[in-house]
This record gives sequence, structure tokens and C-alpha cells, in this order.
Amino acid sequence: MESSSELRAAALAALLEPHPMRKCDAIHAIPAEPVIAFDAVLAEPMGIPGRMDRPELVPPGKVGRRAMTTVEGRAVLIHALAHIELNAVNLAADIIWRFPSMPRQFYLDWLKVAKEEAYHFQLLEAHLRVQGFCYGDFPAHNSMWEMAKKTSADLLARLALVPRTLEARGLDATPAVMAKLAQAGDQAAADILAIILHDEIGHVAIGNYWYKTLCRQQGLDTINTYAEMALRYKAPTLRGPFNLKARKAAGFDDDELQALKDMASR
Repeated sequence: MESSSELRAAALAALLEPHPMRKCDAIHAIPAEPVIAFDAVLAEPMGIPGRMDRPELVPPGKVGRRAMTTVEGRAVLIHALAHIELNAVNLAADIIWRFPSMPRQFYLDWLKVAKEEAYHFQLLEAHLRVQGFCYGDFPAHNSMWEMAKKTSADLLARLALVPRTLEARGLDATPAVMAKLAQAGDQAAADILAIILHDEIGHVAIGNYWYKTLCRQQGLDTINTYAEMALRYKAPTLRGPFNLKARKAAGFDDDELQALKDMASR
């Protein structure tokens, strides 16, 4: 696939790349200070996102879980996490190319996210190989990308429901998963998740910053707008316990955290 020196076209090219490792390489090859065609309206091509035939995509309830006391059981978990990170690469690339006329820092922020998500996928995929497996060996679900499709025409909804909802769930779940992996004797995997958790706080913070910036520019209340978006686009219902410390570090204020707890208790 041809590369481009212009950021938004390069992000689209990476998004269309079907091979996971080549996709990550394409993201890493984008300069940290790229040329940006801010106002270009790019036509949406067929084949978004580019993906290979494997893994098989199934409904979330059919992905399956296995005991983490076995190597294969832990590999199923690592595979699921790798799939999430690859989806996150696609999501960051998609927000870069799809939405024109944003400030330069918006595109640089999401480029940083894309590069870190690609690194996360590469760490997890390498660990899978150490365990004797590779990405594609187990089924996966497509719920993160389904939300991307739902919000493809609404940047505010995308920011509300992907980084602030789907990705923020990782802040809540990751510490417990790290502990289980360490207890099962896979400290290397737990260490990878520590890197991911640290970076994901920054990713959710970027989503929060731009969501709140757009709300402020449009005269919208952040809490009520989020609730309306979640209802309109049928976002998954969030359940506790919440990692309040990580969420606060990622830019959720006290009122938002209280609203989150109230919503989860209904």
C-alpha cells in the first residue's frame, strides 16, 4: 500500500491495511510532526477497516473464556486484549482521517494514541507467540468497531462513546486482570498490561479533553450530553466497580464520576 507524507491520508491508508503488523508499521512510519491537510474532505473507500480473514468475528457472548491456570487459557485472554488494541489502532486512525477542520493538536493527539496502541498490540502479539499462539488463533468480537460505525457522522458522539466509554472501561478492568495474570505466574503479561494501563489513562484524557472542548464550544452540558449520546447510540451500560483514581487522572471530574456511579446503579 502506498504511503503518504500527509497525516490524514496516511492514517486512512493504515486503516485500510489488512495485515496487523503492516498496519502497525504504517502507523509508526508517520512522522511525529506531519504535514496535515486540515480541511480536506476525504471520500470514504470500501474496506474500512482493513482486516484479514482471521480472527473469526463472533458475538461478544460467544468469544469464550478459559481457565487462566493453563497456557492456552491465558493465551485466549491475551488474544482478546490484542484484538482490543488493534481495534484501538483502527479507531485512532479513523478519527484522524474522517473528521476535517479540527486544530492541529487534535490530529497530533490522535496520532500519538495510534502509535501507542500499535505498540501495545505488538507487545501482546509477541507475548502470544512466546506462548505458542498468534493473533487470529481464537475468535474475537467487533463491538468497538460497531460503535465507530454508529458514530461515523458525529465527532462529539465518537468522543463521548469510544474513548470516554469503551476505552475507559479498560481503566476499570485492567488492574484485576493484571493481578490474575501475576497470580497465575504470567508476570510478563501483567507487566505489559501495566504499560497499557499507564498509556490508556492518557488516551482517555485526550478523549475527555476534546469532548469537553467541543461541548464548551457548542454550549452543551457535558454530563447531560453524554447521557443523551449514550441513549441515542445505544452504548453499553456501564457497571462498577470503577477505577476512580485512574478515571480522575484521565480527566473525569467529581460530578462526572458521581453521574457515572448514579447511572450504573439504576
